[in-house]
Amino acid sequence: MAIDAAVKFSLLKVRNESGRPRKLSATGYVEWVLGDVPAKTAMHVVTEIDPRSGALFARNPYSAEFADRLAFFDVDDAKGNLSGDRTEFVGRNGTLGDPAAMRRSHLSGRVGAGLDPCGAIQIGFELADGEAREIVFRLGVGRNADDAGWLVQRFRGPLAARSALEAVWQYWKHTLGAVQVETPDPSLNVLSNGWLMYQTVACRLWARSGYYQSGGAFGFRDQLQDVMALIHVEPGLVREHLLLCASRQFLEGDVQHWWHPPSGRGVRTHCSDDYLWLPLAVCRYVTSSADIGVLDEQVPFLEGRLVNAGDDSYYDLPGRSAEAASLYEHCARAIRHGLRFGEHGLPLIGSGDWNDGMNLVGIGGKGESVWLGFFLCEVLRQFGTLARVRGDAALAERCTGEGARLRQNLERHGWDGEWYRRGYFDDGTPLGSASNAECQLDSISQSWSVLSGAGDAQRSRLAMQAVDERLVRREHALIQLLDPPFDKSNLDPGYIRGYVPGVRENGGQYTHGAIWAAMAFAALGDARRAWELTAMINPVNHATSAQGIATYKVEPYVMAADVYALAPHTGRGGWSWYSGSAGWMYRLILESLLGLRLEGGRLHLAPCLPANWPGFKIHYRYRETVYHIAVSQDSVGEQGAHLAMTVTVDGEERDDQEIPLIDDHREHLVEVVLCAQQIAW
Repeated sequence: MAIDAAVKFSLLKVRNESGRPRKLSATGYVEWVLGDVPAKTAMHVVTEIDPRSGALFARNPYSAEFADRLAFFDVDDAKGNLSGDRTEFVGRNGTLGDPAAMRRSHLSGRVGAGLDPCGAIQIGFELADGEAREIVFRLGVGRNADDAGWLVQRFRGPLAARSALEAVWQYWKHTLGAVQVETPDPSLNVLSNGWLMYQTVACRLWARSGYYQSGGAFGFRDQLQDVMALIHVEPGLVREHLLLCASRQFLEGDVQHWWHPPSGRGVRTHCSDDYLWLPLAVCRYVTSSADIGVLDEQVPFLEGRLVNAGDDSYYDLPGRSAEAASLYEHCARAIRHGLRFGEHGLPLIGSGDWNDGMNLVGIGGKGESVWLGFFLCEVLRQFGTLARVRGDAALAERCTGEGARLRQNLERHGWDGEWYRRGYFDDGTPLGSASNAECQLDSISQSWSVLSGAGDAQRSRLAMQAVDERLVRREHALIQLLDPPFDKSNLDPGYIRGYVPGVRENGGQYTHGAIWAAMAFAALGDARRAWELTAMINPVNHATSAQGIATYKVEPYVMAADVYALAPHTGRGGWSWYSGSAGWMYRLILESLLGLRLEGGRLHLAPCLPANWPGFKIHYRYRETVYHIAVSQDSVGEQGAHLAMTVTVDGEERDDQEIPLIDDHREHLVEVVLCAQQIAW
């Protein structure tokens, strides 16, 4: 694919080593969809031959959103013959394994409307003995006829494909090379130095599609989580996406749960956490980049009817409001919208929080979420700090006051005795309690009690101990989201029960939650457990043996959304590629474990390392300047709690233990020495 255009190149290299001259042909074939489902769009697809270039064009004039788009299929050979008729190419009752067209001397040139549409181009050529040739087929789409024609001409010629490929190489080399780590764990290096960021950018942010979900929609919560991992490698994409998400917010403060570009048609819901990810992501971006100017960017709102009480959602194309506000005000409006609490003083869960499958817990408007309480505490803490720096004393004080009350209510009504509950149903029945027959323990309430810093320190440790004892399945190298799964009890939390017990959110490993558990152990200073859980989550470790490969069954170099905890499929990965866990895994490794934190023009390090590691290296590019950071630990206890650290930059020790970042196009050497002692768990 070209880096700056919707053009895919397929390059065929042929060399004649037969000992005699040969006459050959090469055929390229595509099937046009130009919509969502071929059965719906095939009757509307019209093909034609461009009289200027000879390329094969295809359009769907009945498309509601892409009627002007023009797709093309092309090859560099004026003598080629083609067809837009799939029936001709495949043959009656034929197959692509043995198409009828391959038994004829040329294609008919049939194009137009009313066909079973395809794109087929065939060229004939001769090769002398020892001669070689390259044939490049190009598949692309333009915004309109003029744009398509221009793309055809731009990418023709023998050097076009090579130039496009080199541009792609250069982009990924620059992007994935922004942060490179060298650790004693080769599998960790492979993930951190390429695959995790590639999965996040190419699959999650750009394609928004995968083998197991071909959707193309933006999820408000989903892609905001993804871009938070990009602050080190692509901060420009983070900024761009923050403004895009703000444009999908309604005047009332809620947002589209997901939407399809370019029209923006999508769903409005009672989901209770979506809009809160915007202020959290904005705080992370502003803190890391010091780009306070983004807060003043003006972004319009959406307007549309409210979701009816008792309804889960509705799908529509909202209107663009005449009212616009700064990104800061969009965040403030999201927070004010989120300050809605139930009888226990906990946030209303609405039609689901982060776990969409719990869409019936609070469908009556009274159910509450303990997890959302901890998450909201973190949002209020971070945005309160930002508001104070901005001079918005009123909002800063409100964030502080609401956060303090919420923390008290979480301890008063969220604690179950050995762990934190998950929430409350509309009728006041607890969820995630030892009194429940199903979902007695849910990991994300425990993890976020730590990650938010809002949980009582002693209780949070007990809660994470419960996660370790009841949800970490060491014999199968997986970490359950909750247990026992929902199955037969009278409590109906929602469509999560549609999953088989032990699959996906319903008691399987949902990898987001597993990563949050590892991050929580790291935040507690428990290096042993943090690294043990990370090793379980690491997909490479599921493919170290033939038996492991046969069990896991999905790609071992990208993150899978879930791992089954149900016999006979225990340990099987599911929904790989299209999973937001890639971005979280990157943050777990780089930030929670290796301890890297970016704040404005400064780097901070607070690693949480295994006891047997002598150290590691990070090669960090700040704009066009590289910092080579070597970390070593003199001595370490079992838990790896670092008590002393020295930081030396270019031979000068830093009393503030910070690494100042200056884009002077030079290479800088940083030495970090850690001293630690054992702490008790």
